[in-house]
Amino acid sequence: QVQIVESGGGLAQPGGSLRLSCVASGSIFKIYDMGWYRQAPGKQRELVATITDDGTTNNADSVKGRFTISRDNARNTVYLQMNNLKPEDTAVYYCNAEVHYSDGRYTYGRSNFWGQGTQVTVSS
Repeated sequence: QVQIVESGGGLAQPGGSLRLSCVASGSIFKIYDMGWYRQAPGKQRELVATITDDGTTNNADSVKGRFTISRDNARNTVYLQMNNLKPEDTAVYYCNAEVHYSDGRYTYGRSNFWGQGTQVTVSS
């Protein structure tokens, strides 16, 4: 199977910065798209940013100019650098990866995996 683990969340003041990391592990042949999503209390989960395996990025309008997604393919890791944080960025941030993997017996095509989420709180 595949495990997705996020880290780097916490408390930041408005205008501050945080950097999230997400590592995928397991019997992975290839990781296609990776991305960050967030869910605030009482709201649906929404896309924050995605990045393809060749580095093409897509950011939500609400974070353009403030958040930067990047990845290290050798380490199966995706990052989200968050600058100029606002209170409305407060949410649980989830990492998603589209993975080609094996469970030791069978090989699976492009399958989506989610991390457990990391809390980001922006408050003074």
